[in-house]
Amino acid sequence: MKHYDVFGIGNALVDILIPTEDSFLQKMGWNKGIMTLVDAEVQGGVLTALDGHKKELRSGGSAANTMIALANSGGTGSYTGKVSEDTYGEFYKQDMEKAGILFEVPPSKEGHTGTCVILTTPDAERTMLTHLGISSTLTKQDLDLEKLKASSYSYVEGYLWDGPSTKEACLLAMEESKKAGVKVAFTFSDPFCVNRSREDFLKLTKEYCDLVFCNAEEAKALAATESKEDALKFISSICKNVMMTDGSNGAFVSVNGTISHIGGFPAQKLLDTTGAGDCFAAGVLYGLTHGFSSENAARWGNYVASRIVQEIGPRLSVRLMGRQDEILGKTRS
Repeated sequence: MKHYDVFGIGNALVDILIPTEDSFLQKMGWNKGIMTLVDAEVQGGVLTALDGHKKELRSGGSAANTMIALANSGGTGSYTGKVSEDTYGEFYKQDMEKAGILFEVPPSKEGHTGTCVILTTPDAERTMLTHLGISSTLTKQDLDLEKLKASSYSYVEGYLWDGPSTKEACLLAMEESKKAGVKVAFTFSDPFCVNRSREDFLKLTKEYCDLVFCNAEEAKALAATESKEDALKFISSICKNVMMTDGSNGAFVSVNGTISHIGGFPAQKLLDTTGAGDCFAAGVLYGLTHGFSSENAARWGNYVASRIVQEIGPRLSVRLMGRQDEILGKTRS
């Protein structure tokens, strides 16, 4: 028996959610609706300019969002990400563990915990300013290999492939997973990540991955084609299990080359698609570690994703634990 369902690895960022007006974005010169990487000085200036505004803090980062939604579904896991010995780092640990995910990576005595300032305008558009901070210095020494070996799956985010030390940590996690019989799940994260590191992603997918997550755009980038169908067939030829999301069209599941389409769940009010892919992965990982068939795991992933797009921010306000029979019916295998 494994002690944890999933061992997650990713960037550790504190999300700072702040409602604001279009006029503020225009005044600061930020492009609305996109994510921009900024340095510590710029991030500090933004927060100073927003002093007095209502702020909400959340522990975040793509893989962290997946782990938190996994716990919301009733799964167990531990998360590895790098924070600093500062106020945000202390908050991050407390918030992850409050959400039900173990977070025991020793904080760094240097640098600043990474932050993502999320500016939400009245039309629900989100403009994100991300300072990676100390999160980009995660090393293979930060991995607790005993917790990894005690997990059913390791889950690695593609965003980590942008730095030399984080890349080493990814490789070690995948190698140790294979040695210990832990299944490797990898998310491509973003088409830009795929385009920057396409040859590496191909190699990882072929040699290490038991399961890959991607959306249609990421799949097309990896397969170097404009056809999502051809892209899925290509990835299915190099990885046994593939989960490809396709927005409101639901998801496509490939198991040993056999492809099926899993319809999505309607969202009563579409507020914010940020985090939908993260929550889909959470639902799938919950299902696969609790005896669901791949198709029913994807159905649960679709349901979790359908709930997050009705929220502002990447955190569910509803508790989904124990609702699988109600939503999917009792036949899951």
